[in-house]
Amino acid sequence: MDLQPMNWVPTSIKKQGRKSLLITWEDGHVSRYSFRLLRQHCPCAACVDEWTGKTTLNPENVALDLEGLKVEPVGNYALSFSFSDHHDTGLFHFELLRSICPCESCQTNRPMVRSGN
Repeated sequence: MDLQPMNWVPTSIKKQGRKSLLITWEDGHVSRYSFRLLRQHCPCAACVDEWTGKTTLNPENVALDLEGLKVEPVGNYALSFSFSDHHDTGLFHFELLRSICPCESCQTNRPMVRSGN
């Protein structure tokens, strides 16, 4: 049984310079993420307590000029990033990426949810 909704499958992933990432989803939705936003939502054990799920990274401490150096697929379910602050341990599942889409439509239609907050 496929537990991942089809609309959470990217059809296109394009790094746009060092500042943003553009994902087109199977349902046609387009999400544009700044690398700073992605870094602020890093789900790795250094940024989120493994036992409580509580965020330990203060999003305000992420540099305004943070850049994305590399984007790599992980299987058919996630992306990994290397950021200019030398952080590269987060595994961003497609479900997480879709849930943090910063577009006005997504923000209006559902609250931004992050486990542990």
